[in-house]
Amino acid sequence: MAAHGYDNGRLNLPFVGISTFAKSPYVENWDQISADVAVLGAPFDFGTQWRSGARFGPRGIREASTLFAFGHAGAYDHEDDVTYLEGVRIVDIGDADIIHTDTISSHANIEIGVRKILAARALPVVLGGDHSVNIPCINAFSDQPPIHLVQFDAHLDFVDERHGVRYGHGSPMRRASEKPWVTGMTQLGIRNVSSTAKEGYDHARAQGSDILSVRQIRNLGVEGVLNRIPAGERYYLSIDIDGFDPSIAPGTGTPSHGGFIYYEVLELIAGLAKRGTIVGVDLVEVAPDYDHTGTTAILAAQLLLNAIGRIFAVSGRAVGKISR
Repeated sequence: MAAHGYDNGRLNLPFVGISTFAKSPYVENWDQISADVAVLGAPFDFGTQWRSGARFGPRGIREASTLFAFGHAGAYDHEDDVTYLEGVRIVDIGDADIIHTDTISSHANIEIGVRKILAARALPVVLGGDHSVNIPCINAFSDQPPIHLVQFDAHLDFVDERHGVRYGHGSPMRRASEKPWVTGMTQLGIRNVSSTAKEGYDHARAQGSDILSVRQIRNLGVEGVLNRIPAGERYYLSIDIDGFDPSIAPGTGTPSHGGFIYYEVLELIAGLAKRGTIVGVDLVEVAPDYDHTGTTAILAAQLLLNAIGRIFAVSGRAVGKISR
């Protein structure tokens, strides 16, 4: 086991230093990524229909992540009796350049970042931004083997077009469904009012999407849900923070009551890591201006770090050898 960071050098408490994700090294040159995980910020929120502010999500999540970054060689979980993240090399490659009012160029810059991560054979972890940033993330997998998209969200996000808008935060799953390398979708947590009308749900189901609400998931249980997801696949996870209940995640533009609690989502992700291979993650819609206690950003950072830990703890998955 590696020595604790306490043993020598700086104490490096959460409130000192520069807030990269989990205080990981910053890599400015995207052609020199050498890591198991590369974190990319996508501070784009021009796709929102109501309350903006998710452009500040990457900064908020990074700052919150410093809470979990000091002193330890990995993260010991006494329930699992596993030290997660031990030996996992994480880097932060900063943010994609966002061109104000230009959705297409901004999305293209996000796609370039994800492609650079994939070319380095690292796991891309993208911090949004509104949910439209999932569109360039999925585009970046065009030359990769097929993926099954697992969405955690309050909203279906299956709008085709509205007043000419095709790339807003209500459309990412519809755009993903059109990609030949996306072989299916599991959409979890869907509930309450959404920008997607009934015909969007009908189309999603016709495309093979499995749509489950939080209440349906609780009735099925974790194993019941996992058994509905194709085994042995390459999974891409898209996590909208409004999939969680606003009692624990108020800092988002479109909160929806009746959402997930923390362990429900973590246990599903842990199960997916064992059921197949998780090859990409985005976490979106954290809006710090509505997050007065910081609890939403802390939830996002904690979930991501624990998800990364579970992904790399799976037997047979070698550090530095992301399946392609």
